[in-house]
Amino acid sequence: MILLSLVGVFFFGGLLAWLSEFVDVRLPRWVAMLSAVICAGLISRLVFMVDSGGVGLLGWVDEFEGSWIPSLGIDFFFAADGLTVLMLALTVLLGIVSIASAWDEIKERAGFFYFNLLWTLAGVVGVFTALDLFLFFFFWEVMLIPMYFIIAIWGHENRRYAATKFFIFTQVTGMMMLVSLLCLVYFHSLQFGEFSFNYNDLLRVDLPKSIDLWVMLGFFAAFATKLPSVPFHSWLPDAHSQAPTAGSVLLAGVLLKTGAYGLIRFTIPLFPQATALFAPIAMSLAVISILYCAKVALAQTDIKRLIAYTSVSHMGFVLLGIYAWNELGLQGAVMTMLAHGLSAAALFMLAGGLQHRIHTRDMREMSGFWIVAPKMAVVALFFSVAALGLPGLGNFVGEFLALLGAFSVSIPAAVIAVLGVIFASVYSLWVMQSVFQGPSLRQEGKDSTHEALLDLDRRELFFYGVMMIGLLWMGLYPQTFLDFSSGVIEDLVMSDDAAALYAREFSK
Repeated sequence: MILLSLVGVFFFGGLLAWLSEFVDVRLPRWVAMLSAVICAGLISRLVFMVDSGGVGLLGWVDEFEGSWIPSLGIDFFFAADGLTVLMLALTVLLGIVSIASAWDEIKERAGFFYFNLLWTLAGVVGVFTALDLFLFFFFWEVMLIPMYFIIAIWGHENRRYAATKFFIFTQVTGMMMLVSLLCLVYFHSLQFGEFSFNYNDLLRVDLPKSIDLWVMLGFFAAFATKLPSVPFHSWLPDAHSQAPTAGSVLLAGVLLKTGAYGLIRFTIPLFPQATALFAPIAMSLAVISILYCAKVALAQTDIKRLIAYTSVSHMGFVLLGIYAWNELGLQGAVMTMLAHGLSAAALFMLAGGLQHRIHTRDMREMSGFWIVAPKMAVVALFFSVAALGLPGLGNFVGEFLALLGAFSVSIPAAVIAVLGVIFASVYSLWVMQSVFQGPSLRQEGKDSTHEALLDLDRRELFFYGVMMIGLLWMGLYPQTFLDFSSGVIEDLVMSDDAAALYAREFSK
């Protein structure tokens, strides 16, 4: 019942936040924060329920199953294992951070804003916990539509274009996934005499080799778009640059991880043979994403677009680790998802805070901010070196494991991908130099808008501090997080005999 309660709190909390606006315009943010804190309490119960010795693929720590549309084999089926709990914990933490980042920024139609924010979180929780694939697709849509409104209503100058592009990319590929899902269900009915959308039932479906790859590609396209990976990535820089700060935090920290989770939980287990055939292409796309988007990031002057391209680059390590499909690669993918969730969310929160203060995202109009806002500069330096993979922080652990896992499968892919770490050092330090170092515009008398630049307040420092502690914990004692997902990953790898399949395909 914990999982059902999580979804319910976000759903009804969103409705209550919307209605509370008619009582007091400041009330919605408190309702939203209370809802998120309640969910954090529920997540803490799940954390304590996880067996630290490893939870198997079917070793759910909590589940709920009830009939919905029995004639079509559709049920309410929610379940969580160690991997799910990690994703849920990240979702709720960054949900609280996104509410905090919108605290003073969102003043117009605040009730409707927090309604959309909480419903986006409800959709994400549903995506991470639904094991009936019809229910999964329902939450996939629930997650996207409120985010469209967040960008289109509270975004910046080109918000409608960015929101529409986001919606088209995700909806078109979402429909491709739906078609593939219906094909899977149809063949289940042919082989077992009944319709079923149950994940465990669909694992037993044996698709004809002539269509296996095509059905798999429908799932891959949807999840790779959300990840995102080249060539499905172009919606992300526009969405991030135009979204309000809270929207960027959710996009980078949470929504991108649903794509990676979908690949781990659904695409590869449901289509092991097609995946083994496709793996070299997927790993090539990962390497291209890492290098190409890192290079494009260096050409940006809009700080949010720069961070957006770096997100695509870093998520390339996730894709690389996933399609290595061994324990090291998958553990690296999961750790990178968690660490990138915190570091990217913090960087977007900093960029949004700068824009809210000085009304520009153009780095050419920024210089010497270390003198003006030293606290912000120190925080930015921490998350910048985290993003470039400094040892001792979570990003390093994740990317190192992902590269190690990829190295055991494809040495060329791993060696080329390492160059992305060099690019990360260049663009991270370049941002610090451009924005926080150099001559102070205020001292040179060229500053007009920058008089409004205020340093971080206590509320902001508290939430940045929480994310800093998380990255340090992941970097200095990663075993805490590895234990949560180790059993799940072992069962995923062994259940498909994926190691043998991959060895055969890569040896050709």
